[in-house]
This record gives sequence, C-alpha cells and structure tokens, in this order.
Amino acid sequence: METVYFRLNLTAEQMRSYYQGVASQVIVRANDGRRVQFPAQWLRRFVTTGGVNGQFEMRFGDDRKLIDLRRVGN
Repeated sequence: METVYFRLNLTAEQMRSYYQGVASQVIVRANDGRRVQFPAQWLRRFVTTGGVNGQFEMRFGDDRKLIDLRRVGN
C-alpha cells in the first residue's frame, strides 16, 4: 500500500465544473512532487460552501487504485 499527501484549495466555482460534468478527474501535485490523478467524485464528501480546502492523505492499493482519501489538516 502507498500513501500520498497533498494540499488542495479548490473554490466552489472550480468544484462546480466537476458537478456539471465538465471535468471528471482531479490532478494534484503531491507534497513529494509527484503528479497524481484521481476521480473527482472522491472529493464530494469534503465540499463546503467555500469549495474544498486542506491537507489530504490518499492511500492506494498494490494495484495502484485509490482505496481511501481523508482530510488530515487545514
């Protein structure tokens, strides 16, 4: 299993493009410099009126599929 940390600051307007189906994937730069892509649907539970903000931890299985995403800080 692999763990990746990243910071995300998406406005409510930016998140709207995911809900409208304009974009289905999120691409982030991890804290260690890697570029990571994952389905936008994983962010739904973190959306507030201000968008999605904070430090996140994502875990991937041995098959490189995302198995967990959680907020670990502001």
